Amino acid sequence: MADAGGRRCGWAGPEPIYLAYHDTEWGVPEYDARALWEKLILDGFQAGLSWITILKKRAAFRAAFAGFDPQVIAGWGEAEVARLLADPGIVRHRGKIEATISNARAFCELGQGFDDFLWRYVDGVPLQNRWASDAEVPGFTPLSQRVSKDLKKAGFRFCGPTITYAFMQACGLVNDHLVCCPRHAACAALAEGADPSGERRAPC
Repeated sequence: MADAGGRRCGWAGPEPIYLAYHDTEWGVPEYDARALWEKLILDGFQAGLSWITILKKRAAFRAAFAGFDPQVIAGWGEAEVARLLADPGIVRHRGKIEATISNARAFCELGQGFDDFLWRYVDGVPLQNRWASDAEVPGFTPLSQRVSKDLKKAGFRFCGPTITYAFMQACGLVNDHLVCCPRHAACAALAEGADPSGERRAPC
């Protein structure tokens, strides 16, 4: 994507994989429950690291974690933990690996879809912020604190308010592209397909 008509958010770049992520994924409303769960897990693995590190390892993560299928991962135990701790392609952190397994079980135990669980916090409609500079963008918000608290009540781990807010930004529950960034308007337009009732409208 060309940087015409404005400038990208300051965090994007300079590596092509980072620019592509900013230009095609970050801030795009995500409604698929499994994809939402995958992004929450990856944001948890990012804790203490840079996002570019996770991006570069994402293919290896997907291979190591069975395509991030929570139904499969929920049945894993110590043998799989040991296998993952020996995998140089991923972030080898026992706590985060074990949290992924427990988060898969929490996902499976939800009485409602994970997508509905999350999107209800914004009434099904992405929040539209209008930040002029990177310095204005918060690290967490009262809403991310509430979502984090509820995720923990539901059995999820590695989902503190800061991780949760980064996840909400990435999955488009909130549009935090800077107003000068061409992707702000593009993601806002995608949000027009949402309905305040929480149901997604079919495209015209």
